[in-house]
Order: sequence, then structure tokens, then C-alpha cells
Amino acid sequence: MYARPVYIVDGARTPFLKARNRPGPFAASDLATQAGRTLLLRQKFEPSELDEVILGCAAPSVDEVNIGRVAALRMGCGQKVPGWTVMRNCASGMQALDSGVNNIVAGRSNLVLAGGVDALSRAPLLVSDAMTLWLADWYQTKSLGQKARQLTKLRLKYLTPVIGIMKGLTDPIVGLLMGQTAENLAYRFGITREQMDAFSIRSHQRVAAAQDAGRLAAGGGELEALYDADGNTYTLDDGLRRDASIDKLGKLKPFFDRKFGNVTPGNSSQITDGGAWLILASEEAVARHELEPLGRIIDSEWAGLDPAQMGLGPVHAATPILKRHGLALNDLDYWEINEAFAAQVLACLAAWTDEAYCRDQLGLDRALGALDENKLNVDGGAVALGHPVGASGARIVLHLLNTLRRNRAKRGIAAICIGGGLGGAMLVEAL
Repeated sequence: MYARPVYIVDGARTPFLKARNRPGPFAASDLATQAGRTLLLRQKFEPSELDEVILGCAAPSVDEVNIGRVAALRMGCGQKVPGWTVMRNCASGMQALDSGVNNIVAGRSNLVLAGGVDALSRAPLLVSDAMTLWLADWYQTKSLGQKARQLTKLRLKYLTPVIGIMKGLTDPIVGLLMGQTAENLAYRFGITREQMDAFSIRSHQRVAAAQDAGRLAAGGGELEALYDADGNTYTLDDGLRRDASIDKLGKLKPFFDRKFGNVTPGNSSQITDGGAWLILASEEAVARHELEPLGRIIDSEWAGLDPAQMGLGPVHAATPILKRHGLALNDLDYWEINEAFAAQVLACLAAWTDEAYCRDQLGLDRALGALDENKLNVDGGAVALGHPVGASGARIVLHLLNTLRRNRAKRGIAAICIGGGLGGAMLVEAL
């Protein structure tokens, strides 16, 4: 429990748009601006009355330096409202929330707009080191003779582009792609291909049901429509596969370990563009602006672990929260665990039932037991929705709160694994 209460007043996100091997229609700042502007328009306070804007982003473009400030100005917050950017890989959006919470608790802020965004479809193509060095020498040439000699040194292989997102999804310490760390977890806990695919199908089915019920559609309380420069409207998360089946997913080949692996594009989260915001307020701000809070952020935790096992981050971050508050897994009404990979979420569930893991890695006397999966990701997750890295941590907190309120429930935990061997978690209470 924080020294000062921190309320969630409102929140909104964009539809998550699947990358389709080409730049999407929106830059990251476009996504943040459109969702944020709509959210702010329905508030009782003016955007200029915010104390700060904090935006998490893992991969801002070169023309969106300090994207938090860019978005704040584009949303009409005015020049006097500070805007800043945080980066904690997959939990950048959750880090933005936590930074806002800390500033409210410390008394430095009373009204904060915090969230996350990424447009991964616009991740850059880079030139190789060899090409960079060749260009450096080229720009030093002056005479035609020097230029001619330098041209003879150019090799076709130098022109091969470096895919920026593959660099970003590779751990620099252990040298593994994130999907390879999921393979590690599948091997460790004996998770089969069939289990991964079944989990993925359930994610798609749950998203489909939520869309059909209006919970995951523009105007349903969470999503706000996007409009591009050509007049097209985007109202739904478009990564959903309504026809997902064991047969269809079973035809997909492993991507990260092509010979022995089981992690495929079908049981992994999708490369996606999207943004999400929440408005945080102190008790003073609630009273001053006559706000009606939706809930409170009660507690948060960050944890470190082996980068090669990074998918277990939710276990390491959520468990200390449970201990501090004297809670068992199923004392919570609902859970949101970001679905970076089906294997990763299944491994988290397995770890909590594993006596040795709970004792040796979590410092517990016994296993915490089995989490009721009817409480977990009840409207699906990133396998079906996509994982715009900077936005996901904010999205799961927002959706958890909406789920709690819709079902007249009280408490839940949102947790996320983080590339680099980290985990983040937040305990949320609905009002």
C-alpha cells in the first residue's frame, strides 16, 4: 500500500494493428496522439492542467526523440506540461505508470497521463557495419581517382540490410532471440507443441468473443477508433484469427529452433502497432476536479532473473506482491499476464506449481499451486491481439481494471515478462 492513494481515473487505447511486412499507416506518435486526445477530450479538466505526461516506448523513430514530449504537445497539453519518455523493453508502458505513481506518492505530481506506444511495423532497416565503414571512407574521397578506387572496394554483401526489430528482439547478453528463451522454458517444464497451440487457439477465441460482445471494439469502453490520412477507420484489433484451429496452427513450422523447437508464429505474439494511456490522480486531484475514479493502483514490483529464462518474469514480480499482501494466487479475482509466447505463460503457471522452483528461485516454503485459468486473460491476450512492446504493459493494466469493474470484482494483478531478464507486476483494485 502506498503512502498516498493513487487513483486510475480513465484510460483508452488504440486498436492494435498487425504489421504486414511493411510500414503501417501510423507512426508511434500518431497512435499516442489519437488515443490520448480522445481520452483527454472527455475529462473534466483541461489537458494543460496535467502535471506531466509519461510515455513508454521501446523503439521510437529517429524523428520522434523524446516521444513523450512530442505526444504531449500534439495532444494540446501546452508548452508548460512536461512530457518525457521511459524505456523498460516490454514493460515500458507499465514503467510509465509506475513512474507516475511514484511522483504522485512523493507529492511531486497530482494529475498524470501515463502509458505506452510502439509502431513496430516501422522499425528501421539498418546498414551493416561494413557498409558504414565503406561510406565513412567514401565521404573522405575528393578526387575522381580516389572515388574510383573506393568503388572497387564496395561489395554486394555490404548492401544487405540489417533488420532492426530482429536486433531489438535479441538479448545482447545471452545472444538469444526472445523466442529462443521461450523454447528454453518449454524444455524446462515439458510444455508440448499441442499445449502451446491449444493455448493460442483459446486466446483467439476469447478475443473473438470479446469483440462480438463489444468489449474489444471502439466505443466499448477501452478502444478508441483510429483514422488515417486516407480517411480509413480502424475500430478493431486486426491480428485476430477467427479460424484458428489445431490443424491450421499445426502446419506452421518452428521459427526460432527450426530443427527441435515448437515455438511458431502461431503460438507467439504478433509484431504490432498500438498505444495505450491511463490517467492517474492523487486524492487532491480527484477532489479538485470532481473526478470519479475507476480504481486504484495498490502495489507494484520489478524483478530480475536469468535473461535466458526471461519469460518467467511475471512469476518473479507477482510473487513478492502476493507475499506482502498475504494473498494466494486464487485470492485475486482476475489476472492479466502478457502473452509474449504461449509457452511463456504456460511456463509461469507451471513454475508456481513446481516445489523446487518455488523453493530455490522464489524463496518460498512450498509451491503456490495452480492458478485458476478461468481467471487468467479472460478476453484473450497478445497471441491474438499482438504485442506493441511499449504499449503492452499499460494495456494489461487498463484491461484488467475494465474486467474487474465489468464483473463487479475487486482485485487483480497485471504482470509482464521483459526482455533482458526482468519482470513487472501491478496490483490493481476496482472501485
